[in-house]
Amino acid sequence: MNETVSAAPPKRRRRWTRKEWHYFGLGLAFASPWIIGFLIFTVYPFFSSLYFSLTEYDLFNSPKWVGMDNYAAIMKDRNFYKSISNTLFMAFISVPVTLFSSLLIALLLNFKVKGIRYYRTIFYLPAVIPGVASALLWTWMLNPDFGLVNIFLRWAHLPDPAWLLDPRFTKPSLILMGLWGSGAGALIFLAALQGVPQTYYEAAQVDGANWWHRFWRITVPALSPIILFQLIMGLIGAFQIFTESYILAGGKSSGGALGGPGQSLLFYAVNLYQEAFINLKMGYASALAWILFVIVMLITLLVLKTSKRWVYYGGE
Repeated sequence: MNETVSAAPPKRRRRWTRKEWHYFGLGLAFASPWIIGFLIFTVYPFFSSLYFSLTEYDLFNSPKWVGMDNYAAIMKDRNFYKSISNTLFMAFISVPVTLFSSLLIALLLNFKVKGIRYYRTIFYLPAVIPGVASALLWTWMLNPDFGLVNIFLRWAHLPDPAWLLDPRFTKPSLILMGLWGSGAGALIFLAALQGVPQTYYEAAQVDGANWWHRFWRITVPALSPIILFQLIMGLIGAFQIFTESYILAGGKSSGGALGGPGQSLLFYAVNLYQEAFINLKMGYASALAWILFVIVMLITLLVLKTSKRWVYYGGE
């Protein structure tokens, strides 16, 4: 005997009441300034730059469709490869050095000594100085004739290079500036250090672990999420270096192009600015911007992929 199974009636979606619609509309009204600003200043420029990257556009004439010609031209542009090499140097040399110095400063500022609050303030102060003011200050400090850095080097009987005039030392100048502003990263590391339970260190010390084992086996794993955050933000910032390069290079170089001596300070963002606002190649600059977006996205995804091997979260 076949038994018939009656299908359960479909569940009906509950309709919102008039009061719920009222609160939804009220929330939407309060959020509308942000939504409108996001659509106008983020979504529209995002997709319009994609369209302009496929056109020839100079701000004064209507965009002319050229397809992938801008991207093909970029692959043949020497400035593109020069800016990529300079930017990658800063990303993979300056960022790790700055991360290490920030962590070292945080470890020093974590000691409980008299007046530690004042020391923390002093180390953090350079991070709040505007970029232009900081770059102008370092332009004076790195002056080969009367700069404080070279005065100290001459006093110590060390070589005093022409920092901003010699292509070999322009990027180390930027790294030196980055070290001076390590206080912001150090503050984040310091907050994370103070969140590490002291019982971990006490148990390791009872087991006979020395300071290096405690640092490598407890401190570094506990700080690994912060290191990941600082690394990703540092890499993104390295691909957007502009203000420091523009100021230290003194604007236009002798050849009428940006980038300083030997184009050693021609970073990707500087090259993009030059193509867009000096050469008025908006379509070409938009293509450069999209290539930058893809490069940063791929590097970020690569770092996140490898982070599974060395980043430890609570409870792991």
